[in-house]
Formats: sequence, C-alpha cells, structure tokens
Amino acid sequence: MNIRWMKMMPLMAAFALLFAGCGFGNQNENIEAGMTAVKALDYDTALASFEAAKEAGENERLLYRGEGIAYLGKTQYAEAVTAFETALSCSDGRVDDMDYDVNYYLATAYYKQGETDQALQVYDAIIALKPEERDAYYLRGVIETERGNLEQALADFDMTISLNIRDYDRLIDIYCVLSENGYKESGQAYLQSAMESGTKYMTNFEKGRISYYLGDYENARTYLDKAKEESGYEAVLFLGKTHEELGDYNYAISVYNTFLNDSGEDCPEILNQMGLCKMEMGDYEGALQAFQQAMQVEDNGMMQVLKMNEIVAYEKLGEYKQAAVLLGNYLKTYPDDETAKREYEFLKTR
Repeated sequence: MNIRWMKMMPLMAAFALLFAGCGFGNQNENIEAGMTAVKALDYDTALASFEAAKEAGENERLLYRGEGIAYLGKTQYAEAVTAFETALSCSDGRVDDMDYDVNYYLATAYYKQGETDQALQVYDAIIALKPEERDAYYLRGVIETERGNLEQALADFDMTISLNIRDYDRLIDIYCVLSENGYKESGQAYLQSAMESGTKYMTNFEKGRISYYLGDYENARTYLDKAKEESGYEAVLFLGKTHEELGDYNYAISVYNTFLNDSGEDCPEILNQMGLCKMEMGDYEGALQAFQQAMQVEDNGMMQVLKMNEIVAYEKLGEYKQAAVLLGNYLKTYPDDETAKREYEFLKTR
C-alpha cells in the first residue's frame, strides 16, 4: 500500500471499533469480533465473523464496512469495492460521518486496483458535499502527483494548506509526496514558504523538522536539540537522523541510547531508527537486535516495517535461508508488497 494511504488508514480506522461498539450492547458482537480480528491482521477470522454477523442480522452498514476493510487487508480489492458499495447502499439517505469514512475506504480500494479515475471521482464527490474536507483534497492531490499532473496536484495541496495553514505535519506529507515523485523543488517551496512566513506559531520541533527536510541540518540540529524535552521521542528521532545526515553515526547512536535509557521504555520508532543507523555502520548484528527488540513492543504500529528490516539484516549477515523463510511469512501477511515479491524470488535462488 502506498505510504500516503498507510498514514490515512489509522485516521479512517478510528471508526472501526467506535461504531462497532457504540450503543449497540451485544447486538453486534460478531462485528466487534470481526473488527478485533482486523486489528490483529487476522483477516480470514474477521471475514468469518462478518459472515456470522449477516446470519445473526447485525447492522449491515457496519458489517459490510468491516468486510471491505478485511478484503483490503487481503489485497482482494474487487471484493473490497463491492463490500464498501454495499455498505453505502445501506444508508438511510442522510449523509453522515460513516458515509464519508466508507467512501475514503472505497477510494483506497479503487486506488489499489489501479482504478485512479474512480478514486478521483470518489474524492470529487466528497468535496462536492463537504468543500472543506482537507483529507479529500490531499489524497486527490497525491493521485494527481503520481499521474504527473503537477498543476492539478498543487491546486489541491494549496487548498489543503489554506484550510489549516498551521498543520505542519500535513505540510511535510505534501513535501514527501512531491519529492518522492520527482518534484522535490515544488515540495521544498512549500516548506520554504512556511519558514519565510514566520515561525511564530511553530514549535522548535516543527522548525527543526522542516529544516531537516530542507537539508538545513545545522539549524535542524539546533532546533531539535531544544525540542527534546517538549516533543519526546519524535524530536529525538529527528535529532538522531540529523546527525546521521551530518555523517556522525556514533553520536546519533548515543542520542538514541540516551533516550532509551532515560525513558526506561522500548520506543519502537527509536529502536528501528537505531537499527537502520547500525546497518549504515555495518553492525548488522546490532541492527538485527534493535529491530527484534522493537518487534517485542506490543501494538508497536510498525510491524510491517520492522519485519522487512529484520529480513534485510539477515540478508546482510549472509543468512539467506532464514531471510527467505521470514520473507515467505511476511508475504502471507502483506501480499501486495511487490518489492518483497521480487526479493523473495531472488532469495530462493541463493
């Protein structure tokens, strides 16, 4: 799944357990069980629960919505589209938050099928009904960027920003989308404009992170060092990455270790970045240990990334058989990772 959609999934999935358990008591117990299975990435069990929900006469909008999410997880996008469209057909005609939520999922399913025209039509419809829906402008802009329609993309991104000029997280998302698709200068123009407009409302963390993406690592280091106490692990993460960009890997490792020791907790984001840093230093055993330590953190929210990094570490150590076994298991859970599929074919020949 494209990273921009991955970042939107938690926002949309917030409805998953909310609606399933809101005001129905045990009336939708199979739906609740299904959504719990979805959260655990156990999509087959989830689908069985939603089938049981149909037989029990539970809420149709909720169960078809859940079914669609499970099919998305299984990369069965045509089935997902059908489920989401069925959920929408169960509406009483009054457009509410759940209708918008299902439409976002529907657009994602279309996008994953490569049917970007249909995805764009969904976002067009959302915007027509709700002209200040920032996420729809943003996601429409992402598709236009990927299609090479820079003018249309920038118009959507301009609207996204204008609706909340102090949403610096989204501003950075926009920069990353443009940069990843060959429009880095356009992305940097947004960041530079934000800095030139004045940093009065920015935290040190926000100033540091924008400086980091602008490649201004000296200022990034200054801001982020000040932000350590106010922004927690996120500031530490970017401070360490800044030192990595400056070529000081040992200091970056010390930044990560100091935070882990002082906090007394295993922060998966910090452990993952420390693992990546150690990979750059050639310490593959240390990298592997960091990734596996992060994987032990319950509900770490980044298991896919950690599993892939673990596989890469085993490859770097020359343990190709173990890497192949892990990659085979990885693809059972994340079957739409095309890069992983190619790597799996390569590993099977080693």
